[in-house]
Amino acid sequence: MARHPARRLSPSHLALALGVAMGAVVALSGLAAVFVDEHPGHAVGRRVFDNVPGPLQAVFYVLSAASVVAVGVQFSRRIANWQRGGPEARPTSRANLGRRLRRFRQGVLMGTVVKDRAAGVMHSLLYFPFLVLFAVTVVLEVDHQLPARYTFLHGDVYRGYSLVGDVAGVAFLTGVVWALVRRYGRHHFRLRTKTRPEDAVTLGTFLVIAVTGPLVEGMRIALDGRPAFERWSVAGWPLSALFDGMGANALSAAHQVVWVVHVLGFLAFLVLLPETKLRHMVTSPLNLYLSDRDRPKGAMKPMPDLATAELERFGAGAVEDFTWKQLLDTDACTVCGRCTEVCPAQATGKPLDPREIVLKVGQVMAESAPSASGGPLSPSVGHEPSLTVTASDVFARITPEELWACTSCKACDEVCPVDIEILDKILDMRRYLTLMESEFPPELGRAYRSMENSGNPWGMSQSARAAWTEELPEGVVVVDGSAPLTHEYLYWVGCAGSFDDRNRKVTVATARLLHRAGVDFAILGPLERCTGDPARRTGNEYLFQMLAGENVATLNNIGVRKIVTQCPHCFNTLANEYPQLGGIYEVVHHSQLLESLIASGRLDVSAARLDEKVTYHDSCYLGRHNDVYDAPRRVLGSIGGIEVVEMGRSGPDGMCCGAGGGRMWMEESTGKKVGTERAAQALATGASRVATACPFCVVMLDDGVKESGRDDVVVQDISLHLWEALEGDTQG
Repeated sequence: MARHPARRLSPSHLALALGVAMGAVVALSGLAAVFVDEHPGHAVGRRVFDNVPGPLQAVFYVLSAASVVAVGVQFSRRIANWQRGGPEARPTSRANLGRRLRRFRQGVLMGTVVKDRAAGVMHSLLYFPFLVLFAVTVVLEVDHQLPARYTFLHGDVYRGYSLVGDVAGVAFLTGVVWALVRRYGRHHFRLRTKTRPEDAVTLGTFLVIAVTGPLVEGMRIALDGRPAFERWSVAGWPLSALFDGMGANALSAAHQVVWVVHVLGFLAFLVLLPETKLRHMVTSPLNLYLSDRDRPKGAMKPMPDLATAELERFGAGAVEDFTWKQLLDTDACTVCGRCTEVCPAQATGKPLDPREIVLKVGQVMAESAPSASGGPLSPSVGHEPSLTVTASDVFARITPEELWACTSCKACDEVCPVDIEILDKILDMRRYLTLMESEFPPELGRAYRSMENSGNPWGMSQSARAAWTEELPEGVVVVDGSAPLTHEYLYWVGCAGSFDDRNRKVTVATARLLHRAGVDFAILGPLERCTGDPARRTGNEYLFQMLAGENVATLNNIGVRKIVTQCPHCFNTLANEYPQLGGIYEVVHHSQLLESLIASGRLDVSAARLDEKVTYHDSCYLGRHNDVYDAPRRVLGSIGGIEVVEMGRSGPDGMCCGAGGGRMWMEESTGKKVGTERAAQALATGASRVATACPFCVVMLDDGVKESGRDDVVVQDISLHLWEALEGDTQG
């Protein structure tokens, strides 16, 4: 007899089972109250369901159980929708458990939200008091089910219980009012643009819960004759005085009506939880828990060897092309708009809005849900009926122009309070456009041909890669690949450092600094090819794998162990992505090596001096992609007389120069140029020099400064600033 492998319960089935189980617990709780002996009255305490008739109690338990099961069913359907996506390994292991639990704790405790102080305090006044109020209700129900001898809500315990519940109730009401004012009063742009009728329904439901809760308590206390111990109910006690003189029958009827409204408010919350963006109360902590992954944050998602793999589709053009984690992302979105606020493309009038990318993918996923799983679901944000989609093609809602406007700066990912991976989605959709549709800006076609035929996007002859060495009296060793590398470092110059006039000066200055410090290094010269970063970030995985494969073969054949490079894009690709192809090296950025050389004394900068004000611009691929922020600043700070001033947006909050994500080779014809905007921010500091540590940033910011008519401001790499400061000492 054939044996079939055991079928594992899917996450959607587990969610359904959990919902049914919790509904059963609620139902059994109602039944238990019938059989548990009646609790004796306590001098200090309260009766559960006081003034609530038995039939109403029965209806309460039935509706509560049904609502909980409904929540389980709806979440099960949503999880089944995520399962439409492809596989992605996000296992919990001993190595990542600690990190995952910390991120989950941050989600549950809203540690990522409170970075925005106003929004953080407002959300805290909604979230934490609500959890306390829910816990207070559960504790009351548990005490209600216990046999009389085991009850505990009486005496001082009851007084403390009343105080905690009422303080939480007041805080919750404050949070609800604040949320209403924030959304409908101040007209905050990122809130106003995504405010929908369901927001009014959600906040209205919260307001009903927040107002009727204290009223029910005040009426109950009034019905009990306002006993002195109820003064610990700091909200209910004062409210109970409002009902003095009200007839007993009228008060009893009013109490029952308000109690019903309060219960209906809570049941409405349960129904809204999986159907509106309120679901992020569940999905956001889950998304944070799963955010830890097995690749560096600067690395793109790997693909199989396209020369041998038999794939029918490349990239992501439909819901099923994304991974289950990327689909979960869309249901975890809080629609806060922080990603929109920091996006350089959005800030300069481009069509890209990162929040819209997430919401549009989520909409297509929700509305194209197959009938087998119950049919369409509600998207995160309501929209016009004319925008409804029925197929899983994401390009029914997303335009190529949105995707090509991205600079891959990762600002959206870094600012997201729930760790949604927006950039991955954009880059996967670019892969689809490039590999499946051959739909990309025409300028990229020229860059692709240059990389394929000449080994660099400039289309320059490879024989000229080492021409810059002629400017160094000391010369530089150029390896020919015929023997193992015996030098400590391979200096990866990069295409910009080899062919762009402004950045050849950086290469020369860096080489001189390494010589001065006694660093043993060599270069590949004509053997060096473009790392493939521009090809990969624009979706051309074929070209990336071809270029990277050649480079990895060259590096491995000569036994390279250590690499230093001045280009953050080369640095990121060599360090974080070449291991996907078997190229594992110790890669350092030149700012890191210079910092180390200065700190150790190998590079003596004691006489280096520049009596000028300098502002430093963070490269996205050095900073946000690889968390290198301090090294370049310390190199600049080692120069005597220099005054380093920060721009309004710096460090993790810095703004892109506009060249990342392959945009160095694309025209920028819509809106203001990103580089011009960033240059204006640099000029606003009053600095006479702008420093950076990336060849692309040098080009973009230098052009931006010149377009602003400020030829008196110098834009150059940190190595050039340092060499100029040292050169005075050398010439002296």
